[in-house]
Amino acid sequence: MSQQYLNNIGLVDSGVAEVVSIIEEFFNYDGRTAYVFTSDHGMTNWGSHGAGHPSETLTPLVVWGAGVQTAQRATDPQPYIDEYLQDWKLEQIRRVDVNQADIATLMASLIGIPIPVNSVGVLPLPYLNNTDHFKAQSMYTNALQVLEQFKVKMTQRKDTTLSFFFTPYQLLTESKQEEFIERAKMLIRLQKYVDAVSLCQSLISHALEGLVYYHTYDRFFLGCSVVLGFVGWTSYVVLLILKTHASLIRNPSILRQIPNHTLARVFMCLAVAIVAFLLVQKSPMTYYIYCLLPVPVWYSVLKESGTLTDLIHSAPSLPLWKCLSYFLLVALGVELLVVSFFHRAMLTLGLAVLSLWPFVCGIFGRSKLWSLSWFFSCLCLAVFPLMPVMGRESNIHLVLCGGVMTFFTSACFLFSLWQRSVLHPCDRQQFAIQMLHVVVCAYVPFLTHSSLQQKQGLPLLNQIISWTTLASSLLVPLLSSTRLFHRLLSILLSLTATYLLLSTGSEALFPPALSWLMYGWINIEQEAMLAQGVPGRQELSTIDFSANIDISKIRQLKLDDIRRSYFFVFFIITAFFGTGNIASINSFDPTSVYCFLTVFNPFIMGGLMMWKVIIPFIIVMCTFETIQVVTQLSSRSLFLIVLVISDLMALHFFFLVQDYGSWLDIGTSISHYVIVMSMTIFLMLLSVVTHTFTSQRLALWRRPKMHFP
Repeated sequence: MSQQYLNNIGLVDSGVAEVVSIIEEFFNYDGRTAYVFTSDHGMTNWGSHGAGHPSETLTPLVVWGAGVQTAQRATDPQPYIDEYLQDWKLEQIRRVDVNQADIATLMASLIGIPIPVNSVGVLPLPYLNNTDHFKAQSMYTNALQVLEQFKVKMTQRKDTTLSFFFTPYQLLTESKQEEFIERAKMLIRLQKYVDAVSLCQSLISHALEGLVYYHTYDRFFLGCSVVLGFVGWTSYVVLLILKTHASLIRNPSILRQIPNHTLARVFMCLAVAIVAFLLVQKSPMTYYIYCLLPVPVWYSVLKESGTLTDLIHSAPSLPLWKCLSYFLLVALGVELLVVSFFHRAMLTLGLAVLSLWPFVCGIFGRSKLWSLSWFFSCLCLAVFPLMPVMGRESNIHLVLCGGVMTFFTSACFLFSLWQRSVLHPCDRQQFAIQMLHVVVCAYVPFLTHSSLQQKQGLPLLNQIISWTTLASSLLVPLLSSTRLFHRLLSILLSLTATYLLLSTGSEALFPPALSWLMYGWINIEQEAMLAQGVPGRQELSTIDFSANIDISKIRQLKLDDIRRSYFFVFFIITAFFGTGNIASINSFDPTSVYCFLTVFNPFIMGGLMMWKVIIPFIIVMCTFETIQVVTQLSSRSLFLIVLVISDLMALHFFFLVQDYGSWLDIGTSISHYVIVMSMTIFLMLLSVVTHTFTSQRLALWRRPKMHFP
């Protein structure tokens, strides 16, 4: 645009990255013309949805026409560090930035119409070319319009709150409102326009703060209800663990337990009182859910008061220092997991700390091989959280490396199995076919990538191999033996083949690296049980998933099981954030699914990427299923501990939920809370799937019976 037509320029902090409009409004009023142009791409430079970065939320604003101030020369250095003025070669022009909400107020003032009723914008006076009296009157009108919204909100809150509970916004009480208005009128009459504008801006600022105050008036009350529910539910789960799965209760309770009928009456009266209180305040229906939910939870907690009493009397006989150290370590571990949702590099720190576990706990002296294997596997996996979640540059050679690593790992593993036990010929044939299939699936993305670069399209054979691999990925492992390592190897080969077809770079190395660590975890847990003197140790190669578990061998929970449950949660989070997550599906690289289809289909593409995210989960879940079998512990026991850990994380994320900032900040805070809240349910459903995946078998042919040593 030539300089002679430019009247004023600035940037709009849109705050919403989805607004895509080139011309916001065109007005023609009383012979005067004003043009307001804005635009907002709201996207990153590679085409995904924008976030909170200035390049994605700041949009150009150009205003010119009658009633608009001409561009002013900048005499002093301007306080902007985004370098947009330098890029546009407009360093000599004074830049005036506004919020997106301010544009409606500006346009209304330019054409002389009332400001929209629900507008929360502040009139940007530097854009106006008019008298000081007009500016003062316009700002006064703006202040009255925002103040009216504040009054409506205050009246609504006052009508739904008991008088002795209502606390008005102290900076803008009814008396202070009248005082502000009268002073503004007087200053305008006295022609002190600068002071009048300053006073009106102060009134608008207080009114906007008051709107937020009344909008979040019940936040503390509702937050306390939610926290009470969380604490009560976590306490109930802990008491349930102590009552049914831990051998802590040795003596009967000395204190008298509260009768159940008395307790029920007390909580029934409490529920009636809460309902009456909410009815008087005309609260919405959601308030009843928030406030009444803690009542049955705490009733269940107090019903178990006898268990708590027994725990108190058993405290002198407990290893208190060990209990406190475990509690401190779990608390620090939970905080590390919470921070890892925002900074994936914290998983690298966590893996580095976990790598030292065998050396600290004395397992290294008993089993140097598995301790060193655990150490190096943790360090190898620790590299992945430092890599970007997604990239625009494909590196198919790394996919080939991932296939070679999986093939080499499987070959070494089969050699160790051949040394320790007998492999059925059918199992050897199936493993050989699966290993060759992995190599083929590692080569298919290379062929597809080359064909697409040469503009020859997706080869039909590659597409058939890809879809056949996907369809058979959950069926082929069911054909293998249910011996522990036989089934785990078949699952790894089947899932990795599909994962390689959906990979474009370094993420192809993640499944083999994760499987190394999971294999070491299984063996080192066996050594940990031996170090603790747990009876009934069984050779891993002889364990069968499908064998019925002897109920008499299922042991009680120990403090070390807290560590096992925490390791499981940590590895699940690592599987989620290691190479990709749900957020990456929103803006993934389409080349990831080119082995399956090249025509855009969001539902099929999204489903394929979701399956890619779930595959590392299944690897960890199958390992956890194995840990439960090896340690002779019921899945219900360990999942109760996992439930406590996830509830502690969810409580922390509840305090981090925010309703301000960019859409990415708001959405991220909510999604983190929802993910952790639903994590336990998702893991329980996935546990059912993996239990079937590991213990069931499809027999397509009869095999002769073989006796293993």
